[in-house]
Amino acid sequence: MNEHWLRKRQILACLSHKGFVSGEAIAKKLSLTRAAINQHIDALKDYGVEIYSVKGKGYKLANAISLINESELVNNIDNRCFYFDETNSTNAFMLNHASELESGDICVAEYQSAGRGRRGRQWLSPYGHHMYASLFWRLNLDISNASGLSLVVGCSIVKTLQELGVEGLGVKWPNDIYLEHKKLAGILIELSHHSDRQTELVIGFGINMSMSVEQGELIDQPWSDLSAMDNMPDKTMLVVKIHQQLKRDLVLFEQQGLDAFLQRWNNNDLFINREVTLLMAPNAVTGICRGIDKQGAILLENDQGTNAFVGGEISLRAN
Repeated sequence: MNEHWLRKRQILACLSHKGFVSGEAIAKKLSLTRAAINQHIDALKDYGVEIYSVKGKGYKLANAISLINESELVNNIDNRCFYFDETNSTNAFMLNHASELESGDICVAEYQSAGRGRRGRQWLSPYGHHMYASLFWRLNLDISNASGLSLVVGCSIVKTLQELGVEGLGVKWPNDIYLEHKKLAGILIELSHHSDRQTELVIGFGINMSMSVEQGELIDQPWSDLSAMDNMPDKTMLVVKIHQQLKRDLVLFEQQGLDAFLQRWNNNDLFINREVTLLMAPNAVTGICRGIDKQGAILLENDQGTNAFVGGEISLRAN
């Protein structure tokens, strides 16, 4: 870790979201000047960390921040683990190094300067507030048999969170996870390379852990995070447990296909047996959601019968 981030992490460790801490106390503890503390505080704000500054009181975090324990992470991941305080995108890092990677290698970052969501949307990635990670996986299947993989990843993350005591979870086709009917997490799977026998993929996922009001105002849809939990999961161990569950489920998917996950998906599907509208510009189709098929397509029942729909431009809205 370079000096730049070492100092900032030390300062964050001195701060709390429960009360103010004086700049003098921080400076004394870290053997830094008050000017240096101010500079690091200002820089942290540029990375999306919301810090209140009140003359005569000092500094206070707007909300809790959870940082990865790097040594604990690396020691508990049984693959190569790349950890960064900042990177442009965990997916981009893995795609750029795909030829050097093995299935199960993972990249985790505290901040992404160019985080990406589905359809090229920006994924806001303030420092330390959430989880940003990407897993490399080499499927011994051709690309036509990899459809529905985002549903498998969604099932893995939901199962892990449920085992850690998170209630009120649900999935939205094809790649979103909701908490109390608001978006908690997203999945972005990108193709690295494929042949007749093998498909190389980078599986990115982001989970909201502690959203600040300032950052939340920049999001154009209802969102949720894990901060309301009485015992919010430790971010380091959450990464470890998701990594373990993903590996198990990806092996199962390779062996049995999406068949093995249909019931898990349907049990958590927020829209199953509800009337929905699929938006496929410039068209829209309305009907009753009947879950998914073995290829990962969404099933919609209306006057024309039950039909399967799949494609990157399909959007799902509950009526």
